[in-house]
Amino acid sequence: MTGLLDLDAAQRQARSLDQVEHRPWPPPARGWTMGQTWEELLFAHWPIPVEAVRAQVPAKLEVEQHDGSAWIGITPFRVTGLRLRGTLPLPGISSFLEVNVRTYVRAADGKPGIWFFSLDASSRVAVEAARRMYKLPYFHARISAERRGEWVDLECARHNERARVFSGRYRPEGDVFNAVPDSLEWFLAERYCLYTTDERGTLQRAEIHHPPWPLEEAEAEIDLATISPIELDGPPLCHFARRQDVVIWPLAPVIP
Repeated sequence: MTGLLDLDAAQRQARSLDQVEHRPWPPPARGWTMGQTWEELLFAHWPIPVEAVRAQVPAKLEVEQHDGSAWIGITPFRVTGLRLRGTLPLPGISSFLEVNVRTYVRAADGKPGIWFFSLDASSRVAVEAARRMYKLPYFHARISAERRGEWVDLECARHNERARVFSGRYRPEGDVFNAVPDSLEWFLAERYCLYTTDERGTLQRAEIHHPPWPLEEAEAEIDLATISPIELDGPPLCHFARRQDVVIWPLAPVIP
């Protein structure tokens, strides 16, 4: 059964490129290199003054705003079906838990994307591979996720940094919908590249593709969110997605 599930995930990831009309720009002509499936994902977002974010994002990137604010997102989820193109997921390696902290940026060429403050994963192998391949700030963490009915109880504590913690539970509420272009939900979810910098400080971009997010409104009870490098205040705006299939291209320098 596991082999059939792995094949199904690989096929869904590849077929995601059959649907591209929703994208703000065409996918790259060159081949993608990695497929992933993300399950039981929470988008928890907080509005925050742009000045609080600006110092932690490279000067070459504009910090994007919506409704007069920058936004910080915390997104816990389970990665499944992780694989290189042309291969099937490997048992014991291709599934793990992840919690990332992000904000939203735009490069000088106009492409909006994601800037990650951190990505915590329960797999040491995934952490080391992602640091090498994508120059991202991945960290090894103890993460647990337990289903209690529709609720997902999730705990994340970073190894060797005891203050970096995310703890809470969340569940979907309502019907599945796709974000309307230019809405806040679109701004927060429909992102098709990520930005990072290499060892020399050169701005790099990795293109991403997925179908439109199958979003649901969500309820969350968050006990700790000190995984964020910026203090977060008040209840977040929450959305949930049961599954998303994704393909990712390799890093490439952003040409000024």
